[in-house]
Amino acid sequence: MNAADRATFFQRLAEINPDPKTELRYSSPFELLVAVALSAQATDVGVNKATARLFAVANTPQAILALGEDGLKDHIKTIGLFNNKAKNILAACRLLIERHGGEVPRSRAELEALPGVGRKTANVILNTAFGEPAMAVDTHIFRVANRTGLAPGKTVLAVEKALLKRVPADYLLNAHHWLILHGRYTCKARKPLCGQCPVVDLCRWPGRRKVLQEGSA
Repeated sequence: MNAADRATFFQRLAEINPDPKTELRYSSPFELLVAVALSAQATDVGVNKATARLFAVANTPQAILALGEDGLKDHIKTIGLFNNKAKNILAACRLLIERHGGEVPRSRAELEALPGVGRKTANVILNTAFGEPAMAVDTHIFRVANRTGLAPGKTVLAVEKALLKRVPADYLLNAHHWLILHGRYTCKARKPLCGQCPVVDLCRWPGRRKVLQEGSA
């Protein structure tokens, strides 16, 4: 996809959704950190149900530590891998208190030093909580970037770097959200909705023609 098409691609997504947001519910950088930590191999809907219960009683590192491991697990037991996630969240809470005064740090290195926080989670925090032009590449973004020809890459890191280089500067801050939502609801893995896609004419995926033909049959 050339530069002009990339600009048009994001212009159209921006016109449809001028102010895209994460579907995870949070009211502070710490709540977002916990929600993202819980979201691995879980749906945002499921995470939101669990955090609604959790944050009502504990939404700071100190409060979650006060719950203890069993107490935290009881609030997040509906989430996949909740045992390991609980341990990581508690360990992260301890480090936040010991090193950062209970606040979520704003640097990548400090974020990635927290238990359970990898590059993708750090990117979500930097972008969504702190307004940095970071690109958190999940399965949806990886698929959309490769399928459309927007920023092809064989690895998550390669796609991330390609997107940071190719997304027009005016759209970079919100690109992460537009691409996730586009992949989640339109450019789906098994049954992409090409007939409803606002950027289908810009897409480089050969399979789109077949999908469009089947849709019009």
